[in-house]
Amino acid sequence: MAKTILITGGAGFIGSNFIRYVLAESDVSVVNLDALTYAGNLENLTAVEGNSRYHFVHGRIENSELVRYICKEFKVDGIINFAAESHVDRSIENAQPFVDTNISGTLALMTIARELCLERFLQVSTDEVYGSLGAHGEFTEESPLAPNSPYAAAKAAADCLVRSFVHTYNFPAVITRCSNNYGAYQFPEKLIPLMILNALENKPLPVYGDGLNVRDWISARDHSAAVWLAYTHGKIGEVYNVGADSERKNIEVIKAILALTGKGEELISYVKDRPGHDRRYAIDSTKIRTELCWKPTVPFENGLAETVKWYQENSEWCAHVRSGEYMKYYKKQYGVRVSVSGKPV
Repeated sequence: MAKTILITGGAGFIGSNFIRYVLAESDVSVVNLDALTYAGNLENLTAVEGNSRYHFVHGRIENSELVRYICKEFKVDGIINFAAESHVDRSIENAQPFVDTNISGTLALMTIARELCLERFLQVSTDEVYGSLGAHGEFTEESPLAPNSPYAAAKAAADCLVRSFVHTYNFPAVITRCSNNYGAYQFPEKLIPLMILNALENKPLPVYGDGLNVRDWISARDHSAAVWLAYTHGKIGEVYNVGADSERKNIEVIKAILALTGKGEELISYVKDRPGHDRRYAIDSTKIRTELCWKPTVPFENGLAETVKWYQENSEWCAHVRSGEYMKYYKKQYGVRVSVSGKPV
C-alpha cells in the first residue's frame, strides 16, 4: 500500500520543489500543511493541483489539534518538516516568529507524531546552525552548533529537540542540514532572485559589505532528492549534511547574474553589512554520498542559467509575489476554509 506523508511548509520555495519532485518520482500521497505566510505561495503548486495524490490544508504547525486531525484523517505515515521562518534579516528585526514556528512548531509536530506512532519524522535544517567558517575547512555532521543569528539559533534549538526525542523516546527521526538553495519559485527577498529581478529592471543590486561572503550553492531539485533519500533510507538518529561543493563569493554570483541578464556591473551597489553576517559556509556531504548514494546532478553554472531564464519567463508570478496578489489566488482556488479542528467551515 502506498504511503501518505505530511509535508509542512509545502507552499514555500523548497517545500514546493520537494512536493513536485516526490509526486513525480514516487507513488506516495502528500498532504501539504502550510500557514501561507508571506513566503507561502500556492501558485508554486499549480502543476500538481489536479493530482489525486496531493491535498492541501491551510494551517499552522503549532496547532496540535489540527495536526492530529490531519494525521488521522489522511492516515499519515510520516512527516517531513520544511515549515520555518527562514530569512535572517527578518529574524534580526523580530525573533519571536522564528521561535514560534521553528521551535514550538517542531515540538508540536513531534509530539503528535510520537503520540500516533508515526513511522518517520524528518527535520529539514540548515548549515547555518554551525555558524561561520574561516577560509578553510568544511562543516561535518560532528561540527559543534554555533548559530550566529536568531534564525539559525531557532533552527539549532529545533535540531536539539529532535535529537532529544530520538535519545529519550527512541523517536524515529532524521535531520538533514543543507547549504543555500536556489532555483525556480524562490521568494525574491533571497539573494539570487532579488538580484535577477533587480537586474532585469535595471535597479541597483544591493550587496552587503564587501560582497566576499561565501556560500555553497545547491539546486532545489538536488536538495529534494537528498531529502527523499534521507527520509526513505536514512538511519534513525542520524544527521546528513547536504551540499554541492559549489562555493561562490556573493559578488561572484551577482556578477554571473549580470552577465546572464546582459547587464553591466555599474548596477552593483555596496550597502552596510547586516549584523552578525557569517563570512563563510561550506558543507562536507561525504556521509550522505557514501551511505545513501546521493550526489548533486546540477552544475551551478547550468542551474543559475536555468534559474535566470525561469524568472525571465515568469514575470506574472514575480509580479504576483511582489505585490501580494498571490494571496488572492489562494482565496479564489480554496474558497473552503479550515477551522481549528481541521474540518471545512
